Amino acid sequence: MKEQKYWSPYVAGVGLGLTLLLAFVLMGRGLGASGAMMRFEVWFMGLFAADHIAANPYFSKYAINPLSNWLVFEVIGVMVGGFISGAMAGRLKFAVGKGPRISNKGRLALAFLGGSIMGFGARLARGCTSGLALTGGATLAVGGWAFMFAVFAGAYATAWFVRRQWI
Repeated sequence: MKEQKYWSPYVAGVGLGLTLLLAFVLMGRGLGASGAMMRFEVWFMGLFAADHIAANPYFSKYAINPLSNWLVFEVIGVMVGGFISGAMAGRLKFAVGKGPRISNKGRLALAFLGGSIMGFGARLARGCTSGLALTGGATLAVGGWAFMFAVFAGAYATAWFVRRQWI
């Protein structure tokens, strides 16, 4: 199957906005992702260190069945939808997207490092780009806007150091 072109970012942005609006209308709350990961991680850690989870005030509030929260189903739906979308667009394959000056291992290491920093920051900020920035921004929460500006400032400041990996 021939790969189809990517959607216009403007069309995709409108689609994301409509998805956020539908989440508010149908579920009574906005989007999120890091909360689902946190619930899954606490559940997984609880398999091996249940006493530690119960004794830790931060972890213990997430120590419930991860399937009792709608964010988990939202993230599962995003993964299933991404898989179906990739298949329909002819982009379903194992590949590492990278520039010509970096190896696959280097690219994956940078992706893991960046994801780890973003995940840690999301837990410190009590939300990620979807939960805090999109949902918080849509409700005009000051923290959501502050987070979004911090994300853009951090990305802009960091891009200079890693730009040669992409060009």
